[in-house]
Amino acid sequence: MEMVKTQADIQIFNQTELELPVSLATFKKIASLITEKEKCGFKLLEVVYVDEDKILKINEEHLSHDYVTDIITFRYDDDDQEIEGTLFCCASRIFEQANELGESPEKEFLRIYIHGLLHLVGYKDKTDPQKQQMTAKENTYLELIEQQTSS
Repeated sequence: MEMVKTQADIQIFNQTELELPVSLATFKKIASLITEKEKCGFKLLEVVYVDEDKILKINEEHLSHDYVTDIITFRYDDDDQEIEGTLFCCASRIFEQANELGESPEKEFLRIYIHGLLHLVGYKDKTDPQKQQMTAKENTYLELIEQQTSS
């Protein structure tokens, strides 16, 4: 019997003064796309946009890293059909990266979100081959979502 995948409960929390360039509908489309392609399921996703001070504090407390990063991902379950997790994203850092890379803020926010979801699914990015695989997956999902939204 094939498992029926339900729509993930996605909650967006913006704890910054910055306006986010991505809609909840787009976040849901991406989660559905990854659910389908990676043969997994998301039950609850919290996406929390924070400032640099908060992401630094989270990075220090949980990972013993003393630097600002764009995203930190926490997974709370051990069931690939009902993945639950929180993505802490540094909105100002993501805007800076978009500018540095010459990308639109929307595309960089989507890339970081996809990156976090891929971590929740089990992908790692500690080694160069893992980073290459992660970037390739991010690019694939960005292309697929662009095709969906442009058609």
